[in-house]
This record gives sequence, C-alpha cells and structure tokens, in this order.
Amino acid sequence: MKQVLSRCLLVAATHLLCPAALPADEDKPLIPKTLNEQLVTITVGTGWSRIDLETTLFVPPGAGPFPLVVINHGKTAGDPRFEPRARYLAASHEFLRRGYLVAIPMRPGFAKSAGSPVDPGCNIESNGRVQAETIIDFLREMRTRPDVDADRILVIGQSHGGLTAMAIGAIGFPGLRGILNFAGGLRYTAQGCLWEQALVDAFAAYGRSSQVPSLWFYGDNDSYWGKQLPGEMYRAFAAAGGQAELVSYGTFAGGDAHLMFDSPQGVAIWWPESERFLRQVGLPTEVRFAILLTPRPARTEYADVQDVEAVPYLDDHRRELYANFLTLPRPRAFAIAVTGNVGWAHSGPDSPASALENCARVAKRPCSLYAVDDEVVWPVDKPARQSGAGGWQAPATEP
Repeated sequence: MKQVLSRCLLVAATHLLCPAALPADEDKPLIPKTLNEQLVTITVGTGWSRIDLETTLFVPPGAGPFPLVVINHGKTAGDPRFEPRARYLAASHEFLRRGYLVAIPMRPGFAKSAGSPVDPGCNIESNGRVQAETIIDFLREMRTRPDVDADRILVIGQSHGGLTAMAIGAIGFPGLRGILNFAGGLRYTAQGCLWEQALVDAFAAYGRSSQVPSLWFYGDNDSYWGKQLPGEMYRAFAAAGGQAELVSYGTFAGGDAHLMFDSPQGVAIWWPESERFLRQVGLPTEVRFAILLTPRPARTEYADVQDVEAVPYLDDHRRELYANFLTLPRPRAFAIAVTGNVGWAHSGPDSPASALENCARVAKRPCSLYAVDDEVVWPVDKPARQSGAGGWQAPATEP
C-alpha cells in the first residue's frame, strides 16, 4: 500500500513531460483499422435473473487464448438508455496491440442492454456491489470462451465503473490478477445524502475484504471529486487492509481529469505506471501486434496550414475551432465536410482516422482530411478559398 506520483504529467495544454507509447514494429502481425471490433450480446445470470448485455469486443488475431481485460463504463447525467455504448478506443488500442481481448459490457439499463439500473440510494457501497454482481456474472460467461485465458484477467473501471471495479475486487473472482481504477466513485446528490462520506465509507468497506491489488489514477482538476476527496478514499481503503497504489498526477491539461482515461492524451499518464503494475501481477505488456493506420495523404500547395481563412466550407465559429486545433499537440488531424461540419483529433494512435470519424458523426456523411500535423493535405482542385463572411468560393468548373 503506497501512494505514488506519476512520472508523466501534463503540465500545459501543448506539452507532455514524457512521450506517448511508440507505434508497434512494422514487422509485427497487423490488426485492421477496425481493431477487429465486434458488437455482441452476452447473456448473464440464470432463470428470472437472466439479462442481455450489449457488449463491445476488440479481439486480437489468432485463436488465443488471450488475457482478458474488462472495462467498466461510467455514468453521465440523464437517462442511461440514451448513453452511447462505451468503446474507450485509446485504451482498447493499447491493450489490443499487446494481445488482450478487450470486453466492454454495458450494464443493465444502459444503452441497449436489457433491464434497469438498480438504485440503492445513498448506500454507495451497495450500489457498487450490485453493479459488481452483474459484471462477475459477465466474467463467468467470458471465461467459457476458448479464446480467453481464464487465469489472466484484468478489470478496469472509469468513474461509476471504477467503483464497480473496486467492488469486484472486494468480492473476488478466479483468475483476476489486478484492477485499474480511473477516477472511480459515485456522486449521489439527493437531498439528505452526505455522499462524500458515503463514498469514503464504501471504499473502506471494499478494502476490508479485497485481496486483489489495484492501481488508482486521480487528477486535481476532476470535476466530480476535486483534489482532496480521492486522497480520503485511498486512505480509507488502505487503512482497512486494501492493496492499492494511488497515482496523483496533478492537473490534466487535456481537460477534465475525470475523463482522462478516455482521452488519447491520457495514455502518456496512465500507461507507464500501468505497465509496471501489470508486470508485478503477472500480466503481459509486450507489444505483439501493429495496428494498420490510416494512410497519410501527401502535402499539397492548397494553403499554408496557419491560414485560417483558407479552409473551405467553414463559418466563423468553425474557423475558430480550426484556429484552436492549430494549438493542439501532434500528432493531429483536422477533417471537414461539404456541410461545414468539422472533426479533429490529436495525440492518439491514428489521429487521421479519429478526425474523419468525429467529423462524419456530426456531418452524417463522409468527410475529407484538410490538415495533418503541420501540413495541409487538401487537394488543390477541391473548393477554393473562402469568400465573404465565413462563406466559401467554389471553383468555376465545379457544378
């Protein structure tokens, strides 16, 4: 039981004190850009308690068996049925290329999973245990797969999923080697609930029975917990006998520290410490596969990358978004659609693919890359420079 300070701190919006993970060697077997993603339904429980869980899988090439990592999602405000299924692409990429089968189940009542969320009110300890029971049933089902190594299991949780992960450790499961807790907890703000103390008490209760080592990540600018509460949760868990290390990584310059795990920028913070932890608990860390990346278009002479007014299709607001994009760290990419919608990505394993995906999600149509890193890649024969107040001027030859 000890508290550690991450050696990889984001200290400014555009600077990393340690490099992100390097791409896998080119001679390693390739995983397609789709990451071998599968959307499946996993049925858990028995009898009247049987329930179907919408589950995302990322499966390595080959027959296995592969070590299993189960990522437990968080909870946003509003009806959980309207939440999109969790994918955690940056983290899934890191584990997939190291040969893990990644499973991300949506708990009852979330997204397209059947059932309804169970709400024990201000009893946060019970809330975590109820969620954990479902995931333990899920683990039982996953252990029966021939491509899963039942003796090498890692459980991860973010936010409400982090509380769930720690409750799983308190219950225990065969083959579970370790737990990664990212900003875990539950903020229950109903009148009369002293939720901060209830949260501390929940972690103390988990610590009394947990036999599974865990590694925790909390940042100072976490919009849910702030700077002090994570330390109180950690001390309560450790004092009760729980095995844990706390990585207090300071301010996350990529935004809200509560969302660090889901950010490509976060990999440089959590992977080095996680790699050390995984080795300690007997789980693999060596890169086994390379991910097939999106081909990078050649630089064109359309415009200088700093020329904000040259970007076609955009209104004034989206030109501001492009100007902000130019301040982001590399690798980075910016994509646009004829509708004027845009998408961008940075610091991830495949920024061009992520930018295109982000753009297409809002445009509802294919997008094209405009800039990659410090180069414009927009073809010179496509729509030309803007004309007037945020408009654009198409070439005379375009219909």
